[in-house]
Parts: sequence; C-alpha cells; structure tokens
Amino acid sequence: MLGTVYPFGTLKDFRFASIIALHNGQWLLCRERGSATWETPGGHIEPGETPEAAARRELYEETGAVDFDLYPLCDYWACYEPHERPLEGWANGQQFFAHVRRLGPLPEGSEIEEVRHFAAFPRENLTYPELEAVILPWAEALRMLKGLR
Repeated sequence: MLGTVYPFGTLKDFRFASIIALHNGQWLLCRERGSATWETPGGHIEPGETPEAAARRELYEETGAVDFDLYPLCDYWACYEPHERPLEGWANGQQFFAHVRRLGPLPEGSEIEEVRHFAAFPRENLTYPELEAVILPWAEALRMLKGLR
C-alpha cells in the first residue's frame, strides 16, 4: 500500500479514521481475528459520522479504550498498487493520536483477537507497513511536543 501524508484538514471525502495510540508509555496495536499482522486501530467512517467520531468509536471497539485524549494528527491518501481503474483501491483518511489512560474489556462481538503493548513501534509484521512508516514520524513528533508518556 502506497501512502502520502498531508497536514490535518487538507483532504476531503474521508473513508477511514485511524488512530496511533499510546498507553502507559507503550504503543497499542491490535490484531484482527484470523490475521497474523498488527495494525493501529481504525476503520470505515459510517454514514453521517465525522472522522473524529469514527476514531473514538474505533479506538474503543478495537482496544477497549474508555478514557483517552484524542489529537488530530494528519490526513493520508493510500492506494493499493497496481490497480486497473483510476482511484480503485484508494482511501482518504484522517489520522489521530490517542493518549489512552484506561482500557476496559473489548466490546462483545469484537473483530479483534488480541491487543498488545509494544515498547517500540514494530517495523515488521504490520498489516500496512508502508503507510505506518510515513505516519509514525508525525505521531512521534506530536508525542514529543505534548510530552506524552
């Protein structure tokens, strides 16, 4: 997946909201049922839902986060290559950063099999490694700016 990041609020027509989350000084990633790879929480924006509302919902649904601060991070454009028709497989998304204070249990029926803390953001075994590679520096910069642990 190819990805490009832009300052928050640059793009429009968002399809996804994603969150890079920090809990107790560690990165919080999840793994969907049947998947062998890790990813940041996130998903489709529902009709009538704002990207921020989708981010809050997805963070809870995929990690059990119940007490957190959510910060706008950046916009992203991502595309699977190759594709046969223009804009096939593309996605505009808004990326958020969450400082999670408290986790609860995953909601009943969650698609998530496992939530794990990582002292260092993993560089391997990720669902979207190319996209995470271009977004992570934005998250690390915000973390430093806000002094978040």
